[in-house]
Amino acid sequence: MNNIAYLSLGSNIGNREKWLKEAIRKLNGTKGIRVETVSSIYETDPVGFIDQDPFLNMAVKLSTSLSPYELLKQCLKIEEELGRVREMKWGPRKIDLDILLYNKENIELEDLRIPHPRMTERAFVIVPLLEIDEKVSVPDLHVSLASVLNDIPDKEGVRLWKQINGEGGSALLEN
Repeated sequence: MNNIAYLSLGSNIGNREKWLKEAIRKLNGTKGIRVETVSSIYETDPVGFIDQDPFLNMAVKLSTSLSPYELLKQCLKIEEELGRVREMKWGPRKIDLDILLYNKENIELEDLRIPHPRMTERAFVIVPLLEIDEKVSVPDLHVSLASVLNDIPDKEGVRLWKQINGEGGSALLEN
């Protein structure tokens, strides 16, 4: 497993923590994927369509032998298995899995863009990402993610909800 990928996970329907845990278990149980590190869970105000419940968000670092497109297919499969329904852009969802980074690659396909095109605009992505890897960098971004975070106006909409203790956040893989 010689590729490193970072994903953002989010949920704002039902038992939000359960959906995050299930998604992590399914990722870790997928051939060619190993969950290396899991961030704490943050409760965040919705972005885009704001008339909905708050989200729980987190980030994970993966080792994978899958190609970026194969990883996308697995993420979509997990979302489907957990009952995600796509009714409206930025609307409520049981689970959302977004590939943020894959190695240091820039990828532009019709249905896959890496780095994630809006990740540097969203504190709910950057805060947990920096928690698991404070040195992570975005290809072609010539400033640190910490600097980007300082310039985002809605940082206060990201609140620590559940601190992950211990190496790699293994508690989220249990139960």
